[in-house]
Amino acid sequence: MLSRTSKRGLSSFTTALKNNALIDIHPEVAEALYARKPVVALESTIITHGMPYPVNLETAKSVERNVRASGSTPATIGLIGGRVKIGLEPHELERLAECKNKPVKLSRRDIGAAIALKRDGGTTCSATLVFAALADIKVFATGGLGGVHRAGQNTLDISADLPELTRCPVALVSAGVKSILDIGRTLEYLETLGVPVVTYGQTDDFPAFYSPKSGFRSPWRVDNPMDAARIMSVQEQLGMKNGVLFAAPIPEKYHAIGETIQKAVEIAVQEAEENGMNKHGKEVTPWILKRVGQLSGGKSLPSNVALIENTSLIGGQIAASYAKLTTERAAEADGKLNQSQKYPVTVKHQQMNRTSAIPSQRITDLSKHSYQSRPPSPLVIVGSAAMDITSRARRQPGMGTNHSLHSTTPGSVSLSPGGVGRNIAEATYRILSKKSGSQAPVLVSLVGEDIMGGVLRDGLSRIGVRTDGLISNPGKASAVCNMVLDTEGGLTTGVADMDIIESLEGEAVVEQLNQYNPNLVAIDGNLKASTITDIVSHCNRHGKPIFFEPTSVLKSTRIIPSIAASLSSRPNSASAPIAFASPNILELKELWRETKSDSVDLTSSPMWWKALDSFGLSSQFRMELDHLARLPASPHSKTMGTLSFLTEEGIAQMAINLLPFFRHLVIKCGERGVIIAMRVSPQTKWASERSNVHERYIVSSGSGNGDIVLLQHFPANHLPPGSIVNVTGAGDTLVASILASLVENPSGFEDPESLKKVMEDAQAAAVLTLQSEFAVSPSLSL
Repeated sequence: MLSRTSKRGLSSFTTALKNNALIDIHPEVAEALYARKPVVALESTIITHGMPYPVNLETAKSVERNVRASGSTPATIGLIGGRVKIGLEPHELERLAECKNKPVKLSRRDIGAAIALKRDGGTTCSATLVFAALADIKVFATGGLGGVHRAGQNTLDISADLPELTRCPVALVSAGVKSILDIGRTLEYLETLGVPVVTYGQTDDFPAFYSPKSGFRSPWRVDNPMDAARIMSVQEQLGMKNGVLFAAPIPEKYHAIGETIQKAVEIAVQEAEENGMNKHGKEVTPWILKRVGQLSGGKSLPSNVALIENTSLIGGQIAASYAKLTTERAAEADGKLNQSQKYPVTVKHQQMNRTSAIPSQRITDLSKHSYQSRPPSPLVIVGSAAMDITSRARRQPGMGTNHSLHSTTPGSVSLSPGGVGRNIAEATYRILSKKSGSQAPVLVSLVGEDIMGGVLRDGLSRIGVRTDGLISNPGKASAVCNMVLDTEGGLTTGVADMDIIESLEGEAVVEQLNQYNPNLVAIDGNLKASTITDIVSHCNRHGKPIFFEPTSVLKSTRIIPSIAASLSSRPNSASAPIAFASPNILELKELWRETKSDSVDLTSSPMWWKALDSFGLSSQFRMELDHLARLPASPHSKTMGTLSFLTEEGIAQMAINLLPFFRHLVIKCGERGVIIAMRVSPQTKWASERSNVHERYIVSSGSGNGDIVLLQHFPANHLPPGSIVNVTGAGDTLVASILASLVENPSGFEDPESLKKVMEDAQAAAVLTLQSEFAVSPSLSL
């Protein structure tokens, strides 16, 4: 079983979660919560006190199947030997159903005692709401809600279920309230508590458990799961901490028998009053329900099963709609919550959660958990996670775009999560969440146990990015990058405190890679050279392709020692140690300079010469390169000049000379677009292609069975003047889009049409970030 901890709050329940002492979350439920997939909580008193064995067990299984059929994950909640289980194993379901350990009926008041005495227990609506809210499960499906008992105005016998709905932001789906109760006074009390009551059906009638009509009407009605989800969403956006009651009538097939059962209910209630059973507290309801079954000749049991099966299906549908709605509005919500994610708003949000009885944040930070296996991921991104402090000057009359004065300048200052690795992880997640059902990428990075580290974790969790790859370093401050932009959004200067990333060791990363078993690993240049070497060595041994983002000119050469080590350990290998790299022109030049420097001199390697010879570059290829270099850099504007930099600055030659070490180079040329330089197998579709300068690519014919070399230019997308807001994250987004494409199609570069699609998607994604004030545009997931 997987134990789960909470990051926030000072309540006893939250402390228990934090200390990893009392609550276990089933791995399937945990994985769903990681990925922000729909989850439905299910109570267990229906198993322990609501039905006879084995009907109770079969019903519990049927209810879970219904939740799965809706696309949601069931989380049946119960107490086993004093440990709270959010999600039960089959043997635990059976243990509760057989009742051999005499499980107790758990309301809020019973939780502490039952756990302390290590009892088994079935959770009522009240207790299930508590634990669902702690795990941030948004929907709970049950049979009937408790309420005000008959004569409750005199006895004050009111179910704990009702006030719990004021504390827990959970949507409760039930067949109304139990018909043995005073339904009118229950609805009045819910109104007093401020709990929305919504009939889920075709009429406003409020259902009464066995009957679709109670004689009372609900103030609100919906007839589809998305409208129900919208009500939940609005309450969440307003910061409201109460739940919602969705009352779903029993299926029509059981309407007729409802009258017969209701007569049995009235008799049973009268008997309870006469024999004093109505004074026995929580024992009353099970007794009456059992007596109703006897009086109705067993006819109530099928109805009881039917209504809980119905609410579980509806609950699953609402949870799925809510998850979809949350994903769709994530970009807008992120922007509205923070307005550039300024820190004071985040602090206020955290303080608000500390004072609430139930934490409202999703419990997705599992990096401190001890468990045997984590959900796998197709992509692991290793790099920096930092907080970006961005200062942008405001244009002043009579002054230029760059206010380089020795004083402060009017403008705006915002705080937002950043760091190359973090940016790439967020952008990749947003793109993949829109494109397909791929598993979320994992970010492996170091963060401090400080305010900035908390904000980083919280920001990633709120977006939906998995945080279980984050490693805490209490001895270091979280990374911070302070950037100063001019009035046009261009970077003028900045200070980066990234020391914590330098302390990330290769051994820790390799351990994470073994856990997640990715198909592709991306690393950024903020890692120290020895860590990169350990990662490259591990990935080369296990056949995992690596994507390297150089990050900066100074850091771009940190990849070189890993290449040298790879060539030394496998001198006869013809494959490039690094599958992909995405330098800009300055970084490309620095990579080439370092590669042939006296201290490294990778160009003296036999492997380098062998690879170059196999390319078989002819005079025809050189002539076609000259023709390519004469093309305008942009078909939209002549002011950007031509592609002459390919030959005049030696960019094409440098790129080709680096292909023995980097199989694919994505060279970022800013407003002049992107150059792809790569070597591909003669078994790919490129083998049948011939150079087409008008389409901006040239292809070598190769030498024998040697690899084919390709150079292709993708012009930058046209942008209207003044539409660029921020240039700092566009390159990260471009890389993220390429990674997302490779996750979906690992051979995306090996086919002319698929490569064109990969780069069109990547450039369109980069444009969205250029036009956004954020380091990663929230619009990527829309």
